[in-house]
This record gives sequence, structure tokens and C-alpha cells, in this order.
Amino acid sequence: MIMRIVVVVFLALAIAPSVRAQSYPVKPIRMISPFPAGGPTDILGRLMAQTLTQSLGQPVIVENRVGAGGTIGTDFVAKSTGDGYTLLLGAPGPLAIDVSLFKNLPYDPLKDLEPVIQVASVPLVVIVHPSFPTKTLKELIAILKSRPDGYTFASSGNGTPQHLSVELFKTMAGVAMVHVPYKGSGPALIDVMGGQVPIMFESMVSVVPHIKGARVRALAITGQRRSPQLPDVPTVEEAGVPGYVTASWYGVLASKGTPSSIVGKLNAVMARALDTPQLKERIAELGSDPVHGSPEDFRTLIRSEIEKWSQVVKTSGATLD
Repeated sequence: MIMRIVVVVFLALAIAPSVRAQSYPVKPIRMISPFPAGGPTDILGRLMAQTLTQSLGQPVIVENRVGAGGTIGTDFVAKSTGDGYTLLLGAPGPLAIDVSLFKNLPYDPLKDLEPVIQVASVPLVVIVHPSFPTKTLKELIAILKSRPDGYTFASSGNGTPQHLSVELFKTMAGVAMVHVPYKGSGPALIDVMGGQVPIMFESMVSVVPHIKGARVRALAITGQRRSPQLPDVPTVEEAGVPGYVTASWYGVLASKGTPSSIVGKLNAVMARALDTPQLKERIAELGSDPVHGSPEDFRTLIRSEIEKWSQVVKTSGATLD
């Protein structure tokens, strides 16, 4: 009798995760965007939320929890219940770069979050206000060298890929600029378009519409190749800085302890969506390359990015001060 009870309990425990995955979701899901509305994380988060809503049959609601370079929203998800109902649209800043920048980061990206899927890989664009007296990257480098620290550049915040991509550029091009950090790409872009700050390295997801609308001027992109969205804009390497390549990336993560069956279901749903012509076209329109793979693939990317950006932080001397 006791043996029968043990067998029944064992079978129940073994079956429970798959049952949860089959019934999941039974209520609305929150997708946390750790940056303000209007930036690339928020734009891609809303695109994935719309896709998940259609595929899962439950509302996926984007909630912006901003501050501290994205760490506030990321920490919120890291400390949430691992049931699949709180997701994060993650970015390199809070998931990789901040490991080197913060002395006491309140979470461990590799231990406190469950990677689900990488969604996109996005080069940055070197942009200036239309009134700025440079039309090429070589001209920008020349004017910056003529007045070290005489010009400012905007970024979406301390420790973000946008910030550290400029720090890497400064080192490799031998120029100096003064950093003006903002709380997200949206507010930074507004000031660049308004002429308050003349220079910015920003995600293609955010800036392509403004480039085409002549509200900012594109000088170069930071990827390995030119973008179909901006075919006349050279890469930074082509434009005069040999070896310079950077890109941002975005992906969905769940809270620690989320059952692997639910993580697997979310991965499968999003992978199918990312393979559809409609979503591929929409992401391409934003200047991004759709990317997907397994949760372990995404975890491997995060681990390698932590190592890469730690070297950039060390070399550049970038700080949060």
C-alpha cells in the first residue's frame, strides 16, 4: 500500500510540469520593459507582446519599469515568482555590461533569470543633428580632434551599449567627447532632434524613422555590414575606424525558477512567430536582424557578452560617476 502511494506521488510530481505547460497561460502575462517608451527595448517588447497575445490567447501587457540603466526593471523580474507570468525584454546593459559597472548589482543575470529566446540583433547608427557641421564620419572625427571634449554626446544611460559603444569609438578613433546620459533612448533622441545635444550612437530600431524623416543625419552604422534599410550609410569600419564593430541585442527572459516546460513553450511559440514573413518583415523594417535559438543559446550569448563588455569597461575606464 505504501509503495503504491509512493508510486502515485512520484507520477503526479513527474506529470505536473507538463500539465502546467499545457494549461499555461491561464491569466494575463506582464512583459517588463526596463527602459522608457520609444526606445528599442520598448518597441521590440511591444512587438513581441502583440505576437504572444495572438499565439497564447491571453493578454501580454507591457509595463515600463525604468531607472538605473535598466537594472530596476531587470531586478524586478529577477525577484518575481517563477511562474511564467512575469517576463523581461532584456538588453545588453542590465544583462551584461552592468556586471562590470556596478559594484553591487542586485541580481546575477546568469543565476537569477531564465533565458527564453534571443529576439533580435541590432547595429547602432552614428547620428548627428542636421545642423551639425559634419556629413561624414571622417569629418566628425576631424572636428572632434580639433576640440577635445568640446562636444557632447547623448546616450540612453550610463553603462548601456550606446554609451560604451561611444567609449570604444573614442578609444579607437583617438577622440574625446563629454557624455550626457539620459533615462532611456526616447528622451535622449528628443534632445538630439531638438539640437540640445549634437551626437548620439543609437539603435536602428529607434532612429530609422527619424533618419528618413530628416530629423537626424546618419553618418555610419556600427555593424559588420551595411543595412538594407540604410544602404547609402557606410559602416564605421568603412568610414575610417578599422576593426570597429558593435551591435546591441534583445531577448526574452523569465524569472528564476520558471518551469523548463513553460520556458520551452514560450521559446517554441516565439521561434515560430519569428519565422513568419510578417514578423521578419516588421523587424527588418526596424533595422534589426531577427534571431532565435534555444534558451541555452541565449544563455551562452549573455555569458560571452559579459566577458566582452568587461574588457571594454576596463580599457575605456568607463564609470557610473
